[in-house]
Parts: sequence; C-alpha cells; structure tokens
Amino acid sequence: MKILVVEDEPDLAQSIVNLLSREGYTVEWSNNYNEAVRRVEQSVYDCLLVDISLPGGNGLKLISLVKEIKSDSGIIIITARNSLNDRLEGLDLGADDYLSKPFHLAELNSRIKAVLRRRKFSGLKEIQLDNLRIIPDNFQVFVNNDVIDLTRKEFDLLLFLVSNKNRVLTKESIAEHIWGDYADVSYTYDFLYSHIKNIRKKILEKGGNDCIQSVYGIGYKFTAD
Repeated sequence: MKILVVEDEPDLAQSIVNLLSREGYTVEWSNNYNEAVRRVEQSVYDCLLVDISLPGGNGLKLISLVKEIKSDSGIIIITARNSLNDRLEGLDLGADDYLSKPFHLAELNSRIKAVLRRRKFSGLKEIQLDNLRIIPDNFQVFVNNDVIDLTRKEFDLLLFLVSNKNRVLTKESIAEHIWGDYADVSYTYDFLYSHIKNIRKKILEKGGNDCIQSVYGIGYKFTAD
C-alpha cells in the first residue's frame, strides 16, 4: 500500500512517515502544494493525507485535482481544529475522512486502515460469503436474510476479519486495529475474546456457519467461500 503525506510541518510529517513506515506502508512526503500536484499526477496512491494549509496552494484544490483525474485514492483531510468550513468543503469534494490537529498517531493509523478497508470493497454494495451478507455502508449483517444485531465494535471486528479472509491475524494486530490507543491495556484481549464469542454466537443463532477460526497461540482467521 502506497501513501502520500502532504504536510508542511516537518516534525508532524516525520512522525507520520515513521509510523506508517513501521506499519509496512510505502510512504512519500510532500511539504508544499506544487510538489504534491506533481506526485499525484505521476503516481498512484492508495491513500492521501492532505493538510489544508500548504505553501504554494490549498489542500482543497489538491483534492479537486485528485478527483478530476478520476483517482480512486482514499483521502483523509488534516485540518486545524477550528476550520469546520474547510472540513465540510473537503468532504463535499470527495474526501473520505478528516482529523483535526492535534491528533493521536494511533487514531490516524486506525482511520487510514478504515479508509483502505472501504477502498478494498470499492464498488461492492454488498459482501456475500457463504450465507453471510454484509452491507458495509449501512453497518448491517445478515444470515439467510435475517439481520444480526451487532454492536459497532463487533461489526468493525467482523469486517476486519472478512477483509483479510483466509489470513491469520494476530491478536495484537486485531486489537490495535479495533481499539487503537487502548490496544495496550491489559484487558484488551479479554474484550477481543468476548467480542469474537458474541459474533460467533449471533451468527450461529441465525443458522450461519462458524467462519471464524481460532488459531492457537496466535489469533484468528476468517474462512469462507
């Protein structure tokens, strides 16, 4: 996955680049508008992090350009806390999400993963696996057309497993993705086990298949056709 960071504050930009590099992303950084334009015209990115106030131009104009070239890159706006109008305009232009400064890097990481997850299912209004049907935009899950009442955390957890179908996910990676800053809390894994147990129970009660496998000592894997 390739990410472009468009941010003119060097300390913040370097912190973001370091975080995303550790997460395994390919990261590039532009500290001004013109360089960012050159990069988006020459390369394809999975996600852009765009500050609104930039030397040489405006982040909103960059978002418009990205949409004009029909890029399907995810876009997260980075704004000052009091710039509501910029956030709304950016979302209207097609940005996926926004963060107000200052923010926690763990939250940014979770937002990026959410945008990339939605991008992975781009064009699919529904995800069908066995007798399980998921509508991501509406946060709905069905088994044989019967709706399952999941909490938001349970839904996020199930979608994360589904988006990594047939891959073994460690408990650490799941907890960090779902709980962000709270992933290091000692009882997080108990919450994870409880959520997995509840999801399984709710699916089985509706006649669904048990697609969530426990991988002893490691984590979990979602298996379905």
